[in-house]
Amino acid sequence: MPYAITSPHYLATDAGASVLADGGSAIEAMVATAAAIAVAYPHMNSLGGDGFWLISPAGRKPIAIDATGCAAAEASIDGYRAQGFDNIPERGGLSALTTAGAVAGWQAALDLLPSHRPLADLLAPALDLARGGIPVSHSLAAASNKVWTDLSNEAGYKTIYAPEGRPLNAGETLINQPLADTLDHLAVSGLADFYQGDIGQTLARSLELAGSPLRRRDLQHYKVRQPQALTTQTRDGDLFNFPAPTQGLASLMILALFDRVRDQAKSEADRVHLLIECTKLAFRARDRLVCDPDHVTADYHRQLDDTHLDALATQIRLNRAQPWPHPAEPGDTVWFGCVDADGTMVSYIQSLYWEFGSGVVCPQTGIAWTNRGLSFKLDDNHPNRLRPGARPFTTLNPAYASLGNGDRIAYGTMGGEGQPQTQAALMMRHLVEGQSLQDSIAAGRWLLGRTWGDTSNNLKLEADLANRIAADLQARGHDLVSVPEHSEMMGHAGAIRRTADGRLEAATDPRSDGRAVVQN
Repeated sequence: MPYAITSPHYLATDAGASVLADGGSAIEAMVATAAAIAVAYPHMNSLGGDGFWLISPAGRKPIAIDATGCAAAEASIDGYRAQGFDNIPERGGLSALTTAGAVAGWQAALDLLPSHRPLADLLAPALDLARGGIPVSHSLAAASNKVWTDLSNEAGYKTIYAPEGRPLNAGETLINQPLADTLDHLAVSGLADFYQGDIGQTLARSLELAGSPLRRRDLQHYKVRQPQALTTQTRDGDLFNFPAPTQGLASLMILALFDRVRDQAKSEADRVHLLIECTKLAFRARDRLVCDPDHVTADYHRQLDDTHLDALATQIRLNRAQPWPHPAEPGDTVWFGCVDADGTMVSYIQSLYWEFGSGVVCPQTGIAWTNRGLSFKLDDNHPNRLRPGARPFTTLNPAYASLGNGDRIAYGTMGGEGQPQTQAALMMRHLVEGQSLQDSIAAGRWLLGRTWGDTSNNLKLEADLANRIAADLQARGHDLVSVPEHSEMMGHAGAIRRTADGRLEAATDPRSDGRAVVQN
């Protein structure tokens, strides 16, 4: 029975692979993986975070599920200004101002199936991990130490994620019994209980006590959306990504612009330079136009028109870098994907935004809450301004490609600003340079701007890549620095490919704790 799956944590991959090996669907495997990775990588995602799905049944265009949270009904610009804030606080209750959509997204995906295996079976691996404990990864330990100053006074955080009263150390075991109890409860009562039932009531009470503007009615009224996926065409095939409020527009623009200029490239340095220049143009459009999908302008919908892309491409110069820096967005995320025996392929992303999100952790449930609402601006004239019920701009964007030769690829990464850039690097190396998926992901990458754990906005090149092309890029005007090879700041990428004749390939990132499993 052929299948393939990849995720940035081996325990989560194993959870999904066990479902696929038992004849389960790609959607069922992704729910099992999503639940397990929320336990195994708690600094990057949580049941209290958001999710985005691209689900592509064989022979059909992808179905999109937008499971990002909405701003609380009581959250307003005037309300924050009255408390003396010019910006939304980064941590604590006031940063926990959007609902968590991930769990509702799991249910929406499962609802696409005519029937599915018992929810208890899908949640069982995550429940066992939460109850028995996970080995603390180096990534989790580093995040725990990084946030200690900010979160050491958050009682719920300390109870769940600093049980010894100190940051976590790599290699020790972390048990989250309240989260195990939550998963056990949801397995019996159903995922809707997260919003409508006892779990929802407990979460709402805990958030209100922490100072969040969220109330129970915000959870009760939350609904996912199923928008039409964004798409663009290149010489390689049709590319799909997510519309607003995500930066999927930027990811598609980069690849569409590169398709128009890539024939100018004669070297690796040329290709990287051109992709960076495409990124600058795409990010400027993204920052000007992307906001809550109910409030995007007509200009947003024109960005992928051929005439507009043709005109933008004329601004790119092979031997000269455009001015930079530009404001950047951080973000912590997990991407994973799979394909099942029927050929259904899923590209999925799940996130808390910053490490451990808002830092607000409900001790009764073991759930950390997102601070994705930081993307909102307390500016009445900004397109991404805070509005009650609005969805904030998000860096999350799972990707999918249907190639002209009949092959299909699901791909993505974590990493804030780095997500579109890593997607572009992966696809350029795989489709243009002919590298395998694994080599395309493992090869040295670059990052223009800021990603999670970083504050500078210059161009960063991993050492192996910098050794080959840094001098060439500097000569073109790029302000760059070299960073260590396989730096986690470059994100955790992954990809799945199914060829037209059914052969499978999967890859995971050596910068993560991931695993890719293929059964041909």
